[in-house]
Parts: sequence; C-alpha cells; structure tokens
Amino acid sequence: MTAGTPPGVAAGERFRSWAEIAQRAQKAAGALAALGVGEDDCVALMLRNDFATFEVNMAAGQLGAYAVPINWHFTAEEAGYILADSGAKVLVAHTDLLARIAAGVPAGVTVLAVPTPDEIAAAYGVPAERRVVPPGAGDWDAFVAAGVPDTRPPRASRGSMIYTSGTTGRPKGVRRRPATPAQQALLAGEAAKYWGLRPEPGTVVLMNGPMYHSAPAAYGMGSARLGLSMVLQPRFDAEDLLRLVDRHKVTHMHIVPTMFVRLLRLPDAVKQRYDLSSLRWVTHGAAPCPPAIKRQVIDWWGPVINEYYGATETGVVVWHGSEEALRKPGTVGRVVEGAVLRIVDEQGRDVKPGEIGEIYLRGPNLADFTYNNDDAKRREVALGDLVTVGDVGYQDADGYLFLCDRKRDMIISGGVNIYPAEIESVLIQMPGVRDCAVFGIPDDEFGELICAHVEPQPGANLDAPSVRAWLAQHVANYKVPKVVEFAAALPREDSGKIFKRKLRAPYWEKSGRSI
Repeated sequence: MTAGTPPGVAAGERFRSWAEIAQRAQKAAGALAALGVGEDDCVALMLRNDFATFEVNMAAGQLGAYAVPINWHFTAEEAGYILADSGAKVLVAHTDLLARIAAGVPAGVTVLAVPTPDEIAAAYGVPAERRVVPPGAGDWDAFVAAGVPDTRPPRASRGSMIYTSGTTGRPKGVRRRPATPAQQALLAGEAAKYWGLRPEPGTVVLMNGPMYHSAPAAYGMGSARLGLSMVLQPRFDAEDLLRLVDRHKVTHMHIVPTMFVRLLRLPDAVKQRYDLSSLRWVTHGAAPCPPAIKRQVIDWWGPVINEYYGATETGVVVWHGSEEALRKPGTVGRVVEGAVLRIVDEQGRDVKPGEIGEIYLRGPNLADFTYNNDDAKRREVALGDLVTVGDVGYQDADGYLFLCDRKRDMIISGGVNIYPAEIESVLIQMPGVRDCAVFGIPDDEFGELICAHVEPQPGANLDAPSVRAWLAQHVANYKVPKVVEFAAALPREDSGKIFKRKLRAPYWEKSGRSI
C-alpha cells in the first residue's frame, strides 16, 4: 500500500479496490440469482485467499444465501461430502483445486473456476496446466462480467456456514438463523473491541490465515465490510510476513501460535532487518499459546498482542490483552460483556473457582445455530442455551479462564482442529488393521502432532509408510499421522474400548504439559 492508494486488497503485485470488488459482487449476485440461488441456499467456495473469496462471500450475502467455505486441503471425497450435505447449488474454486476434487462434485452443481494467480501458483508450485479453466467448468470472471447487477436491498445476512469436524468423524455445518440489523451492529462493535478493527485512517490488515476457517473468515470479512486496506499473504512464511509488515506498514493481523514459534526461530539478524513499528493490534486464538512464547513476542513487538477464546458455534466469549497475559501467564482471558461461560462437573453442576470442569459457552451477539441436517448433534452439546466444544478448564478467583485439557479427543495442530474419530474411521478399513487409536502428542512448533497406534491383524505385514499412504488416499494430508506405532495388543478398558489415555499419557508426561 502506498499513500493515495484507494482502500482495497493487495495480493502480490495485483491490487483491486473495494469499490471494484463491490461492483463485481453485485454482478455476481445477479448472475447467481439467474441460476436460481436465493435465500437459505448455499454457494460453496474452495479458494485460497484471493479477490474472488470476497466477491463470492459478498454476492451470497446479497442474496441471503450461505457462503460455504471448503478447506482447500480436502480430498474429492471430503469436499464431496460437504457439497452434498450443504446442498450447494454452485461451487467456485481455483483452477488447480478443481482438478483435485472434480470427481467428488455432485451432479447438478454449477462449477465456476477462478484462474490460479501468479503469487499463489509460485507459493504452492502449481504447474501451468492446472492454472487454466478445466473442461466442464465455467469461468468466474466471464460469469461475473455477464451478470446483471442485483440492486435490490440486501436480504437478511446468513453469513458463512462453516463445517467444523465432529467426534462422529463427519464435519458438521454450523447453520445460523439470519442476523438482525441490531445483531450485525453489535458484531461490528465486537470486532472493534476484541480485534481492534475500526474504520480508522492508516489501518492496514494482513491476512495470512486461510478464510475457510471461521476466525480468519470473520476477521477478513469484518475488515472488508469496514473497507480497510488489506494485504494477502499467499502462504505463511515467517520472514515474508515481516517483509510485508515493513513494506505495507501493516497495523493489524490475525495469527495462530504456531506462527509465533516460527517467527521467534528466525535469526536475530533477520528479525532486525524489518521495521515492525506500524503494528498496533495483533489478534491470536485457535489454540493455546505457551506463556513463554507469548512473553517473547510481547518483548519483541510490544504490548500489541491480544488473545480470544471461543468457537465457530459461539464467536468470541473470552478475551485479554498483553498486560493481562504478563500478569496471568497461561490464561486465555476473562468473559466478555454479554457472553456467558459455565464450568460444570459430570452432573452438570457449577464447579468452584480453581476446580476443573467442562466449559460451556454462549457468545453475546451471534444468531442461534443448529448443525445442518442434524439437530440431534446440536442438542448433544447443549446445556440450556450454552454449548460445549469439549474443552476442560478452570477459572481463578479473579475470573480468568485457564484451559487444562480437552474432554473430547480433538487435536489442534498449527491452529487447525483435527478429530481422531474421522482418521480412525478410515484407518480401521485398511486391510491388515485390526484396531487403531489416533491422538495428539506434543510438538514445540505445531502445538500437537497426530500420532496413530495400530494393532495389526495376526500375520499382517504393515509399516508406517503403508499406513500413511492408505490414509493419504482418503483424507487431507494434514490429517495423516506424523507418528505411527504398532502393538500386538492395544490397552483396553473393561468394556473392550481402547484405553487411549494410557497410550497418550507418556508423550505428554515428558513434555510437562497436558494440552
């Protein structure tokens, strides 16, 4: 960004103003309406962060449709499930991603391709032949150009329907009721309070997290609605992040603890090469941040680090800034105004300060939700009007929340939620596997790594490479275990269920932490 540049999005050497993106989104809305997309319908997108990411979200919002972001690491099988479950009428995807998932797209879905840009192709090694629109797909730019602008008043906002994995092994779509104008105004106030996003001169937002995740999606679209200048990093690289902050005078960004670790590991000479004095508000969440890491980043960047805790289902529920992080090492903060948090025992009774229990939450302003096509799962996680994502922790006497463990088996690796049940359900189908257990083990960089313990069938000849190769055919690469161990018999409870805690405990005892 340079002085005099109109507010918009910079991506590599490309730039598109918010005015142009809004005009294209209006035309896209008209074109989508002509395809029959209307209120409560779904428009799926499988895009890395790009201009089209904002255009698709805005166009769907104009029509009162849900934008359904799909993790671009997903296989054809995984993406196909979300397309089918959401009933998406349209899929917009980068050309190289389409080539990978084309076999999983259900019949009747209109497919529109966005040519993969230079900076993304360079970052991910996309060959030239995968940067052109494949046969059977329409061209997004041509589709937009041919659209008649939809100039009707916007329908009630549904926002995104984010699919969050569940302990049953299949992702669940968090489908919200339409937001009222009052709720939208309150959410804008939240973005200002807890993410520092305000329409102030000189604000420049760096987007380095993928907008298929709920927090980066909310952060990116919140910035877009405010018309803030934005810079897209095609793929996280620690030194490149510092270079972009220096070059564009970045003031705000959303980050995950894994990024902090990689940034701190840069040589001192590299850290000192870049001017970071423009930073005003750095937000992080998605995974616990070790207190020592946070202290080092605050020492380096100053008291600009802010942390929140919540979930796709609840939004921000807990928050704190740098001063509190130094005063209360390890906390994720205190409950924000209007939110509710309860910590309960196995009988659903509130525990006392300092006592550990399961955490139930309600955000202050988000519209209520259900899980798409599965109200029963919504009821399973409820305690009155609160919900749990399976985290266990305690509040101290001052009301500060500390996370201790996860009641459910979710793994958080690099800020990404991974559910062992999904991996186990695939691995158990591998020829020669009698039983298996998948869980997280500690890692200094990613927080956790995926570990699989496998009990082979008698006489089976299995090894770690063959297990990984089998899983890679069915799940995204980031879900493939880094560590694979074999045992003739896995430990079991009296019920016959694998005693996963006995497998997991030795790894964590050595690390001195439990989450």
